[in-house]
Amino acid sequence: MAAKTRSLPARMFIFTFKAILWFLLITILWVLLYRFVPPPITATMALDENGSGRNWMALSDMDRAMPIAAIAAEDGNFCLHNGFDYEAIQQAWEERQSGERRRGGSTISQQTAKNVFLWQGGGWFRKGLEAYFTVLIEFLWDKPRIMEVYLNVAETGIGTYGANAGAQRYFGHDASRLSDLQAAQIAAVLPDPKTRDATRPGSWSAGYANRLVGRMQQVRASPLDDCI
Repeated sequence: MAAKTRSLPARMFIFTFKAILWFLLITILWVLLYRFVPPPITATMALDENGSGRNWMALSDMDRAMPIAAIAAEDGNFCLHNGFDYEAIQQAWEERQSGERRRGGSTISQQTAKNVFLWQGGGWFRKGLEAYFTVLIEFLWDKPRIMEVYLNVAETGIGTYGANAGAQRYFGHDASRLSDLQAAQIAAVLPDPKTRDATRPGSWSAGYANRLVGRMQQVRASPLDDCI
């Protein structure tokens, strides 16, 4: 008796189901691997025509001023949220709707997910993948690992990636010894690393770095850095 041939909709369903299972398996294993192994390269680095100089440094070896500066600059609720800061997202949406200067609503976890596993640029498809990878890293990594990876893959200058490479570029020494101002100057570069320079800042960037030094003291005096 001849085997019964599945209908086209059934074959499509089985194919889609298997594809989803493979996607979940591969991405979970990928994220789990990077829980223990430094990402060798990212899409942003590979596509950077200026090169991708970096020098990985463990968070435990990095001056604590650097992660505190990152929290002060990029994600004040890093230790408190589950990957998404809904209040910041709401503020960013309201500013966009009103035509005001756009405030970034992405957390350090979201930026890490994008920088490590995805590509730069917008679009709902990439945003959806970013949310998915954010959930994965929050579930499979701990907060110190998220911060460690973030501070090693974030662009800190033209052709420069990571806080350690940034410290060497701007200050001539590694990130194991940074003053609060130096850490703040690197953090001030993060939103726009291709046009900002930590050692030759414009008036706005210089003032922003000085404001970050004050915020860093507030972070230290609160539970906002307890998770690192």
